[in-house]
Amino acid sequence: AGDARLNPAVPAVTPAALILVVTALMTFGLVMIASATISLDRPLLGANFLHTPAGRQAVFVAVGLVLMGLTFRFSVWALASPRICRWAPPILFAVASLLLIAAFLPGFADPRRGSSRWLSLSPVGLDFGVQPSELAKLALVAVLAWLVAGNNRLKPALPAGRGADPRSLKRVFLPAAVMTGLCIGLVGKENLGTAVLLAAVAGLMLTVGGCNFLHLTALAGAGIAGLTGLLFAAPYRLQRIIAFQDIWADPQGKGYQPIQSLTSIASGGWLGVGLGAGIQKFGYLPESHTDFIFAIVCEETGLLGGGLVMMLFCAFAWMGMRIMLAAVTPFERMLAFGITMVVSLQAAMNIAVVTVSIPTTGVPLPMLSAGGSGLLTVCIGVGLLAAISERSRRAAAGRLGSGR
Repeated sequence: AGDARLNPAVPAVTPAALILVVTALMTFGLVMIASATISLDRPLLGANFLHTPAGRQAVFVAVGLVLMGLTFRFSVWALASPRICRWAPPILFAVASLLLIAAFLPGFADPRRGSSRWLSLSPVGLDFGVQPSELAKLALVAVLAWLVAGNNRLKPALPAGRGADPRSLKRVFLPAAVMTGLCIGLVGKENLGTAVLLAAVAGLMLTVGGCNFLHLTALAGAGIAGLTGLLFAAPYRLQRIIAFQDIWADPQGKGYQPIQSLTSIASGGWLGVGLGAGIQKFGYLPESHTDFIFAIVCEETGLLGGGLVMMLFCAFAWMGMRIMLAAVTPFERMLAFGITMVVSLQAAMNIAVVTVSIPTTGVPLPMLSAGGSGLLTVCIGVGLLAAISERSRRAAAGRLGSGR
């Protein structure tokens, strides 16, 4: 079962506790989406409920919970399979890369979205689009964990500070740099915020994985240069940074959304104006049910509700780190770390944007913002995290074998 310090007899985190925190976030998000998209001229639970943002999100939450459970059950067995652990990560990365490329091809991109970050599912009879960049997050984490774990991905995990195997330039770092650069380049062309998130997660995973410091420094320099190039490739991105320096210089233009976000937060006070009683969602705050849902949370539930959301994300991050430390194999450890960082850093970035602590990035709040692609991907990731936790529990109890 590995080192006793990394696989305690009674793990601090159970799969049920992790799933409970995630379910609480998704449920609260569903309530806030319903409130943020409420209309004065129709009832919320009318005949067309499933065609409203809240109705669609309710379907996504239900599907996500089922997907989470199925992923959990399958992964407990799959993580013990040498063949699956060997081939699944690179295949997933290849599929995600092809989907990212397809989003730029005529006939595949969703023309209703106005950008190449969406794939249309209308050819298969579905009237909605998906974001390949959401799958790319999970795919990059999986392939980096696969590379860092190397030939020891099914061997017992070693204590912190002792690498699972030697970190060679050719076997780990160069393939990781190429795959990370490809993923960030394809994602960053249309979504710089997600590209920055992927760069941060990749850097943290390679650092924790024990890669050479000089190699990491070189990669960081190349990453900064690449992200700077993406920044100047689209003029509106640079304008956002300029507007962030003084949001009051253009209150009806580039500074409008940050100002309205701060207005929403300030008007909520300690306890909020009441669920459903907010006014910023009625055309004042753009993207109130997606990227800026946290501002509506603060307006209607106050510091109490906003603080609760942040506490739940902190609980998720703490659980993810505990699961990582108790992981049975190097691959599972790095996979748990990567999934935890993706969700936690994305939440931190979104809240920082909403509170005007950083420029607007277009990154949604995981599990709370409206949208199906991100929610379903997070559910798959949580299912994997829960499976890693369950395997560590079984290892501590001496019942780890076939995965059943």
